[in-house]
Amino acid sequence: MAEIERVITGIPAWLMQQYVESAGGVERDGRLVGEGWTVILSAAPDHVVGSLRVGQVRLQVSGTDEGVAAVWESLEPKLLRAGG
Repeated sequence: MAEIERVITGIPAWLMQQYVESAGGVERDGRLVGEGWTVILSAAPDHVVGSLRVGQVRLQVSGTDEGVAAVWESLEPKLLRAGG
């Protein structure tokens, strides 16, 4: 059994849910379930720098080693953001 837990900054929960759904996730009982994996999305406290507040979402992925690796491989490129 494998597990990944990350706090993702700057991506709203609705968009994170779309990313997981595009990886094959189907919503069941408040979770997103795919082949060999389950994702739970939950609110995380905003990241605060001075007067700037940036939203965050907690991403918890669990399942088989292969399932977790597959969904993370699908999500990782979408989570990369270039600075500007």
